[in-house]
Amino acid sequence: MSASLPGNRPLPESQYDLSTYWGRVRHTAGITDPRTLFVGRAGLEQAKNALIAYKQGQIPSMTPELWRAKKIVDSTLHPDTGEPVFLPFRMSCFVLSNLVVTAGMLTPGLGNRGTIAWQVANQSLNVAINYSNSNKSSPLSWSKIAQSYFLAVTASCSVAVGLNSLVPRLKSLSPSTRLILSRLVPFAAVASAGALNVFLMRSEEMRTGIDVFPTGNPVVAATMTTSEKSQGNDDGAAEKSLGKSKKAATIAVAETAASRVFNSSPIMVIPPLVLVRLQRTAWLRKNPRYTLPVNLGLILVTSYAVLPLALAAFPQRQRLKAESLEEEFHGRGGEGGLVEFNRGI
Repeated sequence: MSASLPGNRPLPESQYDLSTYWGRVRHTAGITDPRTLFVGRAGLEQAKNALIAYKQGQIPSMTPELWRAKKIVDSTLHPDTGEPVFLPFRMSCFVLSNLVVTAGMLTPGLGNRGTIAWQVANQSLNVAINYSNSNKSSPLSWSKIAQSYFLAVTASCSVAVGLNSLVPRLKSLSPSTRLILSRLVPFAAVASAGALNVFLMRSEEMRTGIDVFPTGNPVVAATMTTSEKSQGNDDGAAEKSLGKSKKAATIAVAETAASRVFNSSPIMVIPPLVLVRLQRTAWLRKNPRYTLPVNLGLILVTSYAVLPLALAAFPQRQRLKAESLEEEFHGRGGEGGLVEFNRGI
């Protein structure tokens, strides 16, 4: 992310007001813009150099070109490590990476074997995305990752298979109601396991805490990666984090889990219900081969519309009163008595 680039002059967080929900939506729409995926290594370096020039005072003010450069950097680099996130697991690739898996889970008439296979694929992708975009100040061991993965897969498969077996037994309901409920089974499995996946994959953060920093410090808050904040940056700054907070970690993980549910709910509900209605039309009955393309189109449109709305529910760089954390942080906040931390995304 742009905060990891060297220079004493802080970059503005966004061209939008991040204290408002719609400001965060517009900002997040830039970070999740799939066009940034086509920027190669040379384009990324060019964007980084432009932002470094600003942070070193060589460019007097932000320009449209600098805002585009910031969007490229913010959508590509991890805010803690300053390293590029593996392309399929970037939030700008989130919709495309999930498209095939989501379509598979929403395929009508899946048996238990197909349900389990697609739930495993979905949780595998979730693990990769959650790990790649988590706060890196409390890294997770490979054994913990494996344990979390198997627990999430077991939970999602249990919910999906259990509900698939339950719905046909609801004889008191009309066939059309049972059909709708069967189409919503993937939603229940994905929503529950998706939230669980985040908690499991980031359990180490809650156990050990994440780094917390005072607000209003341009060196700490805007120009240094996690390792630099502990060791000092190129200009000799030796500022350290205030310490690791378990309460901040719990807030970060809970908000991220909630945003995942906010994101998956419309995607797993709207397309299957619309598809049920479309399958009753004469056109789709005469052209059943169009069912899959129509399903993919519904998922794609819904996903792109929902993703910025869900991710913007909570600020990525969360700020709160120092007194709301552990006692060791009381009275140590920056501007307004606030501290901040990277929530992850």
